[in-house]
Formats: sequence, structure tokens, C-alpha cells
Amino acid sequence: MNTLMIVVGSVRPGRAGLPIAEWVRTVATQKGDWQIDFVDLAELALPFMDEPQHPRLHRYTKPHTIAWSERVERADAFVFVTPEYNYSYSPVLKNAIDFLNSEWWMKPLGFVSYGGISSGTRGVVALLPSIVGLGMVRVGANVELSFGMRRIQDGVFQPEERESTLLDKELTELASLADGLKDVRARG
Repeated sequence: MNTLMIVVGSVRPGRAGLPIAEWVRTVATQKGDWQIDFVDLAELALPFMDEPQHPRLHRYTKPHTIAWSERVERADAFVFVTPEYNYSYSPVLKNAIDFLNSEWWMKPLGFVSYGGISSGTRGVVALLPSIVGLGMVRVGANVELSFGMRRIQDGVFQPEERESTLLDKELTELASLADGLKDVRARG
């Protein structure tokens, strides 16, 4: 069984990302294709990049980096649940990505983005050069939530049918790519 890492890409108090990510986890668990590693960056609490050497060298010195590296290395696919901040990406998510390098290589990634009218898409677009540079493979189906905060009731995100359909498609694509890219990584 493949491991899907779901990353909550915001640490703001009162964030919409946590209930949205919980929805993603519930749907992924119900599909039964995945072992889930749920990463809340607020709990992970990585400091701002503090490794003395470039992550490409894989010579980590800090226990938090070593632990993060091991978790990402074990993952076969990712869903980044990410907001848009000031027409760009969440800095805490970018920091978590930048801590590592080869651990991301040839692994599929889907986004569940949220924001105002733009649904967080500008944040995703701003991340794409880094994602491509690290060799991640983005799926075609991604969930984009306009004003997602308005659909959280008693701490639970209430998706629309279209969003649930897209998430199902995204998870199916991730599962397919996770299997195929595992072989690619094995060949080096």
C-alpha cells in the first residue's frame, strides 16, 4: 500500500486549511488506497531553514531535518492543502519544501488550494517552478476552493459535489502515478 502525505500548508490561528485537510484525509481514508501520513506544519514546527549545507548534499545536521527527511522519503505521493497569501504561496509550506531536495524527486503531487475569489490558484502557480525543479509530478485534477472558510461549520468543511468529485479524481491520479513513479525512482 502506498503512503499519501497530506500537508496542511498554513499555520495561522483559525485557518481554514486544517478542516479542509481533514476532509481530504477522510476521503483518502475511505478510498482505501492509501496509508495516510497527515502533516500539520503547525505541529511539525520547522524553524526557518537552519541547515548549514545545501539540501541537495543530504548532509543534515539537525534532528528536525533528519526526521522530516525520513517522513518525506517514505511518502509515495502528496497532497498540499495550501492557501494563497498576498497573491503567492504560504511561506511555511515553501520552507518545508526547501528543507529537502532529493526526497521529493519523481513523486506525484496534487493540490487542494483555497482562498478568496482566486481559490488559491495564484499560490499554487507561484510554487510550480520549485515543484518542477525538484522533479515532482503534478496531477491534472486539483481542487480549488473559493471562499472555503465560509463552508466550515462547527470545525468541519462542507464540500460541494463538484469538489468531492475532483478530489476523488485527484486521489485516483495520485495512486496511478505513485505506482508508476516508484519504478522510475528504483531505476535511479
